[in-house]
Amino acid sequence: MQPLGANARPAPLIGTVVLAGVGLIGGSIGLGLHQRFLARRVIGLDPDPTALDAARGMGVIDEAKLESGPWLAEADLVVLATPVRTLERLARELAPFLRPDAVVTDVGSVKAPLVAALSDLRFVGGHPMAGSERDGVLNADAALLENAVWVLTPGAATDRAALRMVSALVTGLGARPIEVDPHLHDRLVATVSHLPYLAAVALTKAVGEADERDLLALLAAGGFRDLTRVASGSPRMSRDMVVANREAVRDALGAFARQLDAVVALLDDPDALLSVAEAAKRQRDALPIVRRSLLPARYEVVIAVPDRPGELMRITSALGAADVNIKDIEVLGVRESGGAMRLAFADDDALTRGTEALRAAGYEARGRSGSNGG
Repeated sequence: MQPLGANARPAPLIGTVVLAGVGLIGGSIGLGLHQRFLARRVIGLDPDPTALDAARGMGVIDEAKLESGPWLAEADLVVLATPVRTLERLARELAPFLRPDAVVTDVGSVKAPLVAALSDLRFVGGHPMAGSERDGVLNADAALLENAVWVLTPGAATDRAALRMVSALVTGLGARPIEVDPHLHDRLVATVSHLPYLAAVALTKAVGEADERDLLALLAAGGFRDLTRVASGSPRMSRDMVVANREAVRDALGAFARQLDAVVALLDDPDALLSVAEAAKRQRDALPIVRRSLLPARYEVVIAVPDRPGELMRITSALGAADVNIKDIEVLGVRESGGAMRLAFADDDALTRGTEALRAAGYEARGRSGSNGG
């Protein structure tokens, strides 16, 4: 089989991306950028050398920087991925080094103040509705972003070309971009994100302060754990999140308190309580399910696929000649210059031989065992 040559890799959507913060979300973005061949180069900026070392070892970033500086002139896109309270300060620290055409976006959960404060930059507010109670780059996973809603919050001063760039990148990462007014975004997430966190904190606190707390902890099973899972997230980051959105959170807490009062009153009316519970069940069951990667966690490789006829046949022929069986195939993304495809194999030996066969056939291939994260 003839090698494909240098043009087997699809042209990246963007040149150099700087991840300012390489924690859970920044790390997941970096993995997705590499997995889907979306950026030519990814630079990580973080004051924590341990996090940067881990990010390089995991393939999140290509280069590591501990401090801002003139090197930022290389950035085409900067992703601010630090706690909410630090975002504006970080943007101001980086801005003097950026080219005028560089685009800046963020992943914070409070948007209106930041969009207003950074209106003089090519800034696009962003908030991926994805996360985990486990923080840090070691828990990063490209699949965390797949099929997640990613809210973009343009303001009156937002550059439309910058908005299109960020939207295309979000789509490339496998997420679903939607545009929402920044003030409306903050009201909405106060109810569906910030309020559940505070409710989990309050419920966990109630159990922890009860006289029978040891017995309650022993009895706390699936329901309690599911309901309070978000309380296991980073306390400092979560505190900053709700404080930054305090006015909208106060309104959401007030509405929740009124609902609790109404439920208390229903305890003496079983039929009415049943009716409310049935309505709640219907509403809960109707919530959309966010499906992540189609492939289960197993031995997999991601390959760059050029936009040419017969590519699937070439891939399967190369693997067949190496006596490697494909267990699953998932197309991660298709764009004009090509895309990426994920292949899963039965075991580590098949992964190794399959990866070697694909590289020998001219494909850029990145293998990983036991995870569908990238």
